[in-house]
Amino acid sequence: MSQSTGTLKQRLGRHGVWDVALRAEDPARRGEQEDAAAELEELDFGAIWLGGNSTAANATPLIEATHHITVGTSIQSVWQQDAATTAADFARLESSHPGRFLLGLGVSHGPRVEGYHRPYSAMVDYLDALDKAGVPAGRRVLAALGPKMLNLAGDRAAGAIPYLVTPEHTAKAREILGQGPLLAPEFKVVLEQNPTRAREIARAYLARYLELPNYTNNFLRLGFDESDVAGGGSDRLIDAVFAWGDDDRIRRRVHAFHEAGADHVALQVVTEETGHTIPREQWRRLALLLR
Repeated sequence: MSQSTGTLKQRLGRHGVWDVALRAEDPARRGEQEDAAAELEELDFGAIWLGGNSTAANATPLIEATHHITVGTSIQSVWQQDAATTAADFARLESSHPGRFLLGLGVSHGPRVEGYHRPYSAMVDYLDALDKAGVPAGRRVLAALGPKMLNLAGDRAAGAIPYLVTPEHTAKAREILGQGPLLAPEFKVVLEQNPTRAREIARAYLARYLELPNYTNNFLRLGFDESDVAGGGSDRLIDAVFAWGDDDRIRRRVHAFHEAGADHVALQVVTEETGHTIPREQWRRLALLLR
């Protein structure tokens, strides 16, 4: 493990929060978002991961409103903004708040990107451009699922931030990456004990992702079958990619990722209002049960 990667792992700690509603895009909501970021820091989460197609511009207000918590993009699509602009944004943020921003990059999904082609090559080209512009490899991470992208994350970045995965995927990813690179999977949590209600909330949220081949193909690689990814997802799939239940059950599910090799787990609280409201009460409960 390089000194820089070791320091990054220490900064991030074991748990962070992944949320799309914290993206600072609507000026009317910025104060609420900044207050929420400050509370996450007080709750001792090590990182805030900005969901959706986020950039350094989305991260800046949250970094300015806090003191030490890391803010990362999860993810910035390589199709979203050219590498030169990304490098300039990184440099500005690094100059004013050194060490606080982590650039999470991904190739997004064919159904969501016009002109989508050769995603692996597109990522390699983007990393080449960032290298030339002086963005350190140790300050970027890749949203890698498959073996090729995971290898790239280990070779050309600080590590990987896989989204919508299981502990079994984490174990495979750790084997590919080796022990040095950062491995920080995202994991969804429904703070509901009733199985029917929990799965109902989870299934409604998962449906959008089951339309994307990158995720469904990854599930098939992990041993699920076509019936698991149909109809909003089987109970088996829901229970694999969401934690729900009482505090002990949720704690065990999160811990399973660490046992499988994760350095850090980015926890996304899923409710009926996910993406529209900031789940601060649920974050407080999550912080308590993880202590």
